[in-house]
Amino acid sequence: MDEEIEIPPFFLCPISLEIMKDPVIVSTGITYDRDSIEKWLFSGKKNSCPVTKQDITDADLTPNHTLRRLIQSWCTLNASYGVERFPTPRPPICKSEIEKLIKDSASSHQNQVKCLKRLRQIVSENKTNKRCLEAAGVPEFLATIVSNNESENVFDSSMSLTDEALSLLYHLETSETVLKNLLNNKKGRDIVSSLIKIMQRGMYESRAYATLLLKNILEVAEPMHIMNLKPSVFTEVVQILDDRISNKATKAALHILVNICPWGRNRHKAVEAGAISMMIELLMDESFSSDRRGPEMAMVVLDLLCQCAEGRAEFLNHGAAIAVVCKKILRISQTASDRAVRVLLSVGRFCATPSLLHEMLQLGVVSKLCLVLQVNCGSKTKEKAKELLKLHARVWKDSPCLPRNMILAYPS
Repeated sequence: MDEEIEIPPFFLCPISLEIMKDPVIVSTGITYDRDSIEKWLFSGKKNSCPVTKQDITDADLTPNHTLRRLIQSWCTLNASYGVERFPTPRPPICKSEIEKLIKDSASSHQNQVKCLKRLRQIVSENKTNKRCLEAAGVPEFLATIVSNNESENVFDSSMSLTDEALSLLYHLETSETVLKNLLNNKKGRDIVSSLIKIMQRGMYESRAYATLLLKNILEVAEPMHIMNLKPSVFTEVVQILDDRISNKATKAALHILVNICPWGRNRHKAVEAGAISMMIELLMDESFSSDRRGPEMAMVVLDLLCQCAEGRAEFLNHGAAIAVVCKKILRISQTASDRAVRVLLSVGRFCATPSLLHEMLQLGVVSKLCLVLQVNCGSKTKEKAKELLKLHARVWKDSPCLPRNMILAYPS
């Protein structure tokens, strides 16, 4: 566009300061470009008008057709200056159309397939459609298909109805309120058990989607629900980590363990499911350590599980556990280092035997803890390192295995 052309100021979106292509009016009477105000309201999770600062009481956005036509006419008049006329935007889908689509799908398998295909098309169009689908009860409809586990009902040549419904449910990016409703439904449908079954027997892609959805649902679950999770949840989450079906699924599975392990007897359930050895195996994998977030979460899980006696016993049963945790100190991040020192403090405080203390010395744990005291590290991490060193000073301080420079750094 030629810089000399003066754009009428009311053509510009107050948020993006660019010409509006799809002007819409919010409840405060101010007009914005649809894309900008949707990002403000739904991605930014704000509920106030950017211009007036008043609350937007109604989330419905009313198209400003008059202004859009004015802008399009202005673009046409200034085409010789390089101004391009934008096409008339397609209107968002309406709630009644979605409700009819769901109602008609109940009549036959063919209509159900047709419904899911249409929903897939609608989901891919824009964010407004996703909110409309949510308001029309589509997440609950999809969850019913997932819970019925209609794996024998084919959607197309490569997937079942359950697989397609699961994929759609994930891509809907449903709100926290709807996720809670799925978890606490009144119809006796157990979405968590349904997702666990898919994680057990589904295709790789469906297992990944089931894991990602389970993470989202458990993030909004009440503590009582988390404390009552079945052992199968922990078993399948650990299996997802073992199978490494995708980076996203691996991180989601770790996130699940971080969120649920602190509650009730969940630490014991995770230990029984083999989570300790799984964390150590992951930390031993150099490719897993290329992104620091994964190792951080694995170390957090180890720290949580080593807070119970069964977890510490399982940790010490793994021949490489101490060496792996020691190696990660000062190599990944401050968070990982802090959690690693906490793990070593847990086993050093509650499981100290002459052979364990000698092993920690031989594997360089004592030297690494002394190094922690010397470098720019978090104060809490240094306090824990100092506590462990002082706890076993009689055994470690005068040992010939400890380098001289580390003896000088040893806390008195």
